[in-house]
Amino acid sequence: MTERPPAAPGTRNLITDVPGLKVGQAHDAAARTGVTVILPDDRAVAGCDVRGGGPGTRETDALAPENLVDAIDAIVLSGGSVYGLAAADGVVGWLGAQGRGYGLVARPGVPPSPVVPAAILYDVANGGDRNWGEAPPYRHLGRAAVTAAGLDFDLGTAGAGYGAMAGELKGGTGSASIVSADGYTVGAVVAVNSFGSVVAPGGRTFWAAPFELDAEFGGLGAAGLAAGPDDWGPAKADPVQRMNTTIACVATDAILTPAQAKRVAIMAQDGLARAIRPIHAPFDGDVVFALSTGRQPLGEAADFTVARLGTLAADCLARAVARGVHAATAWPGVRAWSDL
Repeated sequence: MTERPPAAPGTRNLITDVPGLKVGQAHDAAARTGVTVILPDDRAVAGCDVRGGGPGTRETDALAPENLVDAIDAIVLSGGSVYGLAAADGVVGWLGAQGRGYGLVARPGVPPSPVVPAAILYDVANGGDRNWGEAPPYRHLGRAAVTAAGLDFDLGTAGAGYGAMAGELKGGTGSASIVSADGYTVGAVVAVNSFGSVVAPGGRTFWAAPFELDAEFGGLGAAGLAAGPDDWGPAKADPVQRMNTTIACVATDAILTPAQAKRVAIMAQDGLARAIRPIHAPFDGDVVFALSTGRQPLGEAADFTVARLGTLAADCLARAVARGVHAATAWPGVRAWSDL
C-alpha cells in the first residue's frame, strides 16, 4: 500500500491553495485602510459565525441554512467601520457586469443579483486622512480589489489589514493553508485588528506558536508561552483604541452543505481564541466566514470529515493571525512585531 504524505501547507501557504479560489486586495495609503476580496471561480456554498460584541456585516443572514440563497459570489473583508461596507457595492457592480450572481429566472434586461457577504473592522482612529466628505473610498477599493484577484497576494500591511492594529502592535492581513493526508485543502485569510494581544507577555512568542509549521512566523517555538490570569501581553490600553474586530474567511475544496459550512465557521472561530488573548470582547466584532469550492466529496464518514475540516480550519486561522502580524511593517509611533 502506498503511504500518503503527511499533512503540510500548500504550495503558497495561502488560502488560494484551495482550488477554485482567488484573492484580491487594494488599499488607500493616505487613509490608512484597505479591502480584501475572496473570489471563487464559481458560486460557492458559504456559512458565517459572529462572536464579537460589536460586529458590522452585510448579507450574513442570507447564509442561514434555512434561507433561499445557497451560494455566494464573493466575500469582502474591509477596513473603514460602517463606511467600509460600501466596498461590497464595488464588488457587486463588477460581478453584475460580468453576468455573475443569483437569479430565479433569467430574463433579458434583468441583471443577476450577486450575493456578496461582507464584514468590516474599525480602523478609522489610526491617524489616516478621513476627510473624504460624502465620498469614502471603499466602493472604489472594492472594485480595485476584485479586479486584482489572483493566486498570490501580500501579507502584513496590506488589504483589509492595512490600517489594522493587533493590540499595541501593528496588525495586518495573514493567510495560511494545509493539505490533509487524504487530499483535502483548507485555508484561511484574516485581517487582524484585535483588542487582545497576539504575543505572550514579556517577549515575542506568538500565542499561536504551538500550531506553527515550517517556521512560518519566526520559528521561536512555544517555550515563551506563559501568562497570569489577568496578564494578556500587549493588548490595547487606550480606551479610544478599543474599537477593533478581527475578520476572517476559511475555505475548503470539500463539498459542503450550507449547514456544514456553518459548522466549519463555528469551529474555525477557535483559531482566533488560540491566537489572540482576549478575543470576542464587547468591543470586538469578530466574524468568520467559511466557504466551499465543492471539488471533493466528504465520503461515507461525512460528519467526521466535517469535524476534521473544522479543526484544520481553526489551526489555519491561528497560523494566519500570527503570519499577518509577523509580516506587518511599523508606522511612526506604532511598533511592529519585528521591533520587539
